[in-house]
Amino acid sequence: MSVEDLEQEVRARWHAMFSALAAGEDVPPAQRLRTEGMMEALVLLGHSSAEDLFAAMDEVYEQAFETSLAVDYGDDWREFYPFPQIPAMGVRAPVYPSTTD
Repeated sequence: MSVEDLEQEVRARWHAMFSALAAGEDVPPAQRLRTEGMMEALVLLGHSSAEDLFAAMDEVYEQAFETSLAVDYGDDWREFYPFPQIPAMGVRAPVYPSTTD
């Protein structure tokens, strides 16, 4: 596998994750963690920078959600999700008390 193939695989995984989340589905943590490892490998190999990958990830996110990561998570989202973390968490399910006490 070439470095370019690895980059394409990362993009495909972002697309799968963000599309699933946009459809209301969950993303297994292992899928996110493996993709984060691939992102780190691209940087360690000198093929990409963290900034380049975050910009590319934002493009894929916008395709799935029709909004940017900054709009959904705030302008400082990278501080909460430092490289190589992917903000791919499902929406928290509503919880209702089953008793009155």
